[in-house]
Amino acid sequence: MGNSEKLDFTIEELGPRQIRSPITMSKSKGDFIANYVSDEDFVMLSSEVHLDDVPELDKSQLLERAGPREQIYFMPEHVHAGIVTCGGLCPGINDVIRSIVRCLWYHYRVRRITGIRYGYKGFLPEYRYPTQELTLDWVDNIHKIGGTVLGSARGGGKEVEKIVNAMEQLNLNMLFTIGGDGTQRGSLDIANEIERRNLKIACVGIPKTVDNDFSFIERSFGFDTAVARAVDVVASAHMEANSQINGIGLVKLMGRESGFIAVHTALASHEVNFVLVPEVPFDLDGPNGFLEHLERRLLRRKHAVIIVAEGALQDELAKNNGVDAGGNKKFGDVGAYMRDRIEAHFKKIGMEITLKYIDPSYQVRSAVAVPVDSIYCDRLGNAAVHAAMSGKTKLVIGLVNGHFVHLPIKAAVSRRSHVDPESSLWRDTLDATHQPILMTNAAAGKDFRTGQVRETARPNSI
Repeated sequence: MGNSEKLDFTIEELGPRQIRSPITMSKSKGDFIANYVSDEDFVMLSSEVHLDDVPELDKSQLLERAGPREQIYFMPEHVHAGIVTCGGLCPGINDVIRSIVRCLWYHYRVRRITGIRYGYKGFLPEYRYPTQELTLDWVDNIHKIGGTVLGSARGGGKEVEKIVNAMEQLNLNMLFTIGGDGTQRGSLDIANEIERRNLKIACVGIPKTVDNDFSFIERSFGFDTAVARAVDVVASAHMEANSQINGIGLVKLMGRESGFIAVHTALASHEVNFVLVPEVPFDLDGPNGFLEHLERRLLRRKHAVIIVAEGALQDELAKNNGVDAGGNKKFGDVGAYMRDRIEAHFKKIGMEITLKYIDPSYQVRSAVAVPVDSIYCDRLGNAAVHAAMSGKTKLVIGLVNGHFVHLPIKAAVSRRSHVDPESSLWRDTLDATHQPILMTNAAAGKDFRTGQVRETARPNSI
């Protein structure tokens, strides 16, 4: 976060906490009993410190630490909690649902927990979707399957008045929203309508984006699973490419605006020769374009593996596509486009290739969470319950500098996180793939150490 940008990370609350928590914990260190979290416990937003520029701490650098409070807002016996899952699928959704139910049930003795079917549309009377009572038995094994047991859908989040009407009719005291930035924007609108009506309903979000592009948060749940599954796909693509005449393995991975999955998959596999992400521009044609570099790679090594993130080249492919039900821009299929352009290029120059194109997106999204994600989901769900029972609202749970924190929804959706082309992450990716720093014709012949243009415009071979 730049020095000129100041965000207030203060968390809103429904009112004073006057009820003793039923959770038995400690307030002292060294007694081998877990401790309550105080509202005076904060986490630094940035872990970087420059000795010649140490700022005075204020709310733009401090995040409220998540965890159980000694005093809570809601009387547990009176609580009716709702859980809704929205948007696309992501590994770990069921793990989060299970964690929320178990924490409410075991720690706070809450017995009324309701699942809302098919996203925000489940609140709307015209759809007539039944709700689902969530019990320990019902959620016991749901973490062993992918997808979401509550169903999901895009859209409906703009019908704020209808949604809050339904929440009143259900007599909900808290709502847990599992979804991406569109879902959380909807949650904020719902919370604002709740406040306008002077209702006491907590809205707490668990951010879900397999692309790992939420602001401030170190990683979103499901990301590690997505990378693990993508690595398996890349291994298959590499095997196919390496077994054919001038074999090319082309893999399209998720990443609408951020190429984190593509980058991490390349680093994990070390079998990828080109990673094409939305954050780094590239030309297809021309002396320093991607196709020229791919041709050189094949002449030298006889095979190549390419990862392209779904958001690459969308300035060209998605000009007039409109938006989907969730308000997201409809993207063109960059994988199919790249496949056709590669085949056309090598046909034109008379060079034999064998191209295998793989799009594993839905297989990855619907996968069962790997253990590291399951652990993360469990802890996110616990932290969300503790926040809601304390009467905190308009927030999402996130991991920052190794600590679970409360982030105001307004701040969390204020911008997206992107792969920084000048970061060590992208530098290490270039080291792993050996692709050129930039594959644009404007960069042809440029010496990136000095910024000067070399005499020859011929790009380095791969």
